[in-house]
Amino acid sequence: MISPLASVDSTAKIGKNVTIQPFAYIEGDVEIGDDCVIMSNASILKGTRLGKGNKVHHGAVLGSEPQDFHYTGEASRLIIGDNNDIRENVVISRATHESGCTRIGDSNYLMDGVHLCHDVQVGNHCVLGIKSTVAGDCHIDDCTILSSNVILHQNCHIGSWVLIQAGCRISKDVPPYVIMNGNPAEYHGINAVVLQHKHQVTERILRHIVNAYRLVYQGNFSIQDALQKIEDQVPMSDEIHNIINFIRNSKGIVK
Repeated sequence: MISPLASVDSTAKIGKNVTIQPFAYIEGDVEIGDDCVIMSNASILKGTRLGKGNKVHHGAVLGSEPQDFHYTGEASRLIIGDNNDIRENVVISRATHESGCTRIGDSNYLMDGVHLCHDVQVGNHCVLGIKSTVAGDCHIDDCTILSSNVILHQNCHIGSWVLIQAGCRISKDVPPYVIMNGNPAEYHGINAVVLQHKHQVTERILRHIVNAYRLVYQGNFSIQDALQKIEDQVPMSDEIHNIINFIRNSKGIVK
């Protein structure tokens, strides 16, 4: 159902069983997939592609122009997957350049007032807490939780199954499976409860993850030496392999 009080450009592509409530604003060069709900006063701006089953709440703005001085008006994109819940007053910007895109995966929950800047990449099954701000070119891997008022600085990479607690400011990469807490943010253990109950990680693998991060964060080694000791001392698994590859490819992790 599309309300006659909504403003929907005639060139916008609207899927089946889409609800667009009164006073929503849909520009041209927009695609909205089947079974989406666009609530009152939400704005879907040009260059936005929404998959199926998304819910966009009151006052959200999707596809805003990037707040980047390098932006020159190019026809860039915001691509959003399926079954995301985008709450009130969320703002997500398009990419800076036509060759790039801001991309949100599937089944994410973006709480009130979240701001995602240009060229951000968010995986699947993530939770971004109230008023969290993600600067340009950040990458957030699958199943990560940002608590309320988290700030990610530009170019940060957040690994999978990470929990960043409320109010943290992150200026470097955060490797997978950890909890970050405080200001300045620091390692606060591994995300064991979520890993056990949501990711079905065994206690044995959890101990190996703990041992790997003990070498990284508490061993008084250089990063390269810590990685070598992990390879030598910790039994290999997909999780340990992921930790090693993430840190090895990072330009610097939060210490």
